[in-house]
Amino acid sequence: MSTQPYIEYNQLTFELSKIVTTRYSTSFTRGIKTLHKRFHYPIYAIYGFVRLADEIVDTFHDHDKLKLFEDFKIQTYAALDQRISTNPILHAFQLVVNEYKIPLELTDAFLYSMELDLTKKSYDDEFYKKYIYGSAEVVGLMCLKVFCEGDENKYQKLIKPARSLGAAFQKVNFLRDLKSDYQERGRVYFPGIDFDNFTESGKKAIEQDIQKDFDAALPGIMGLPKDVRPGVYTAYIYYKQLLKKIEHLPSSKIKESRIRVPDLQKIFLLLRTYAKFGIW
Repeated sequence: MSTQPYIEYNQLTFELSKIVTTRYSTSFTRGIKTLHKRFHYPIYAIYGFVRLADEIVDTFHDHDKLKLFEDFKIQTYAALDQRISTNPILHAFQLVVNEYKIPLELTDAFLYSMELDLTKKSYDDEFYKKYIYGSAEVVGLMCLKVFCEGDENKYQKLIKPARSLGAAFQKVNFLRDLKSDYQERGRVYFPGIDFDNFTESGKKAIEQDIQKDFDAALPGIMGLPKDVRPGVYTAYIYYKQLLKKIEHLPSSKIKESRIRVPDLQKIFLLLRTYAKFGIW
């Protein structure tokens, strides 16, 4: 029996993961395009998996989200174990996890954090750190496994800065989405923060914490393999720009609207990356 249809199915699932990525995040897609081509489909597959889980917990309001997510978890573990899935997004994800030997603990932690979104509305310091690790840091570690291509020494060396970068991204997202998280989903992730009394001092403390994460992440970015360094750096400067915009706004404005970086400015940041790394 010919194996060609199976090869075609693999290709199809990667292409569908790419569609999910481009549909949901133009910024992330631009960053992926600065990676070497061989990394495109693996990173699309990771993003597609993450996006699908996030969609269940954040948007399927007219359905039993706990049941849907439990089914999703069962399908995920079955795909990883059986090395195949009729869910195209999960099939692409399992191909990447198995090829790059991404530790199961990373998937476990991610699913745990996503499930927290279905039950928790506020976080103490312990659960805040657990949530950030599972929702963001492990996604960076999954990508790092791909980037290191089996070089375990390099992976171990870059774990800490990769986690710092993931944490910085997630905390910026929390600040940017403070209004929608609270008003639409009833969530406040920052420990001890009262949305109705979000003070300048509280905002400043969060911003300083994020800056520490960015500072810890930068040496790791520069230590990445050269074929991926520009892409990760693009994401880094984009989120740094988001933080800068947030810093220039009073706490009352953060509560009123979602902060964005205009598309033209995103293109300018991308061109800065091209110039810095000689990509022309």
